[in-house]
Amino acid sequence: MAALVFAGCFAAWTMVSVIGLQIQQELRLSDTQFSMLVASPLLSGALLRLPAGMLAERLVSRNLMLWLLVAVAVPLLLFSYAQYFWQYLLLGVAIGAAGSMFSIGVYFVSSRSSHQNQGLNLGIFGAGNMGAALTNLVVPMIILAYGWRTVPDIYALALLLLALFFWILTSPEGDQHSHRTEPLTWQRQIRPLADARVWRFGLYYFFMFGGYIALALWLPGYYMNHYGLTIQDASFLTLAFTLAGALSRILGGWFADHFGARQVNWSVFWVCLVCLFFLSYPSTSMTIHGTHGDISFAIAMPLWLFTVLVLVMGVAMGLGKASVLRVVYDYYPDRMGTVAGTVGMLGAIGGFGLLISFGLMADFIGVRSACFMLLYGLAVACMCVMYYGVSQEQKRSRLQEAIRHNFLHDDSELKDIER
Repeated sequence: MAALVFAGCFAAWTMVSVIGLQIQQELRLSDTQFSMLVASPLLSGALLRLPAGMLAERLVSRNLMLWLLVAVAVPLLLFSYAQYFWQYLLLGVAIGAAGSMFSIGVYFVSSRSSHQNQGLNLGIFGAGNMGAALTNLVVPMIILAYGWRTVPDIYALALLLLALFFWILTSPEGDQHSHRTEPLTWQRQIRPLADARVWRFGLYYFFMFGGYIALALWLPGYYMNHYGLTIQDASFLTLAFTLAGALSRILGGWFADHFGARQVNWSVFWVCLVCLFFLSYPSTSMTIHGTHGDISFAIAMPLWLFTVLVLVMGVAMGLGKASVLRVVYDYYPDRMGTVAGTVGMLGAIGGFGLLISFGLMADFIGVRSACFMLLYGLAVACMCVMYYGVSQEQKRSRLQEAIRHNFLHDDSELKDIER
């Protein structure tokens, strides 16, 4: 049920990515304005993930999920009546609250899962990302049949029905804090955020989830503008990407449980790096002045190869998203609301920031494949940070082991060696 609720919220969270194409045509928006419109729900959803996770550690997570479903239905009902760009932006920000379901749901699922199956269960919950695939599949059909203004009303009704079923079929019992013997202060809640490790995990999720959601929202327009596809064909191919990235989270969680989250993360970065290297190359025409005349040829990524590489990227990002959540649990099992909320917040900020950057690069650089160049650079940065962070952890572990076995006598010697 948590996965279904998350899928419904994720569908609402990404709804503007498809109906935004209709709004762009009606209002004649630029690529930058369009990216702002699509990214407005991402920004609010990102910023609300941390406070939502902290509230989940204090209140009943099930009740928070119910209230959130009802609250998001209100701006959805109002969205079909908007007329101006600023109204769409404002309501998009309100709809973005659906993105905070991630933090509450992670705490809800983690509290009810065994230690051995945390990765798998969180992966099943995270497969609610398929809500984005649902949007790309269903919304174009609704638009063709009834027009785009019917879509928000249908989504509002769906969230209210999900709230009813979730209320009937789940129990409020099971949260971790129900067994807490001492009060939880705000200072204790935010203490893990002082660890650099948390922000390192957030950087990984910035790429894994942020890159995934930015591409899921950007690809329909990319297919239409770069390859001349219709909105139906573009949405179908984007559907394949979003489904791959959602369903592979289940497999990624299982891999993280059995082979280690760190190994999965490292492999994912390498796969993404190879795919992005080829996706980044722009269409090129070249003329060689030969001895017998000019020789001209063109280099361009065919549609089928582009789609295959994007699908591989989707699978890899899905594996990575699940393994990041598993490694968060390995280090912070008692602070899943706050830490996972922080990591999720950074990931959603990544979706917002990357989506805006895609639009800016398309407008000012003039090369559409520049979005993949940006992701390539981000992947390299993540790998460098991961290598450095893991090396430092291993060094500290060896030094502490030496102290325990009297190779080093006290912490002052440890500090001297670290310096």
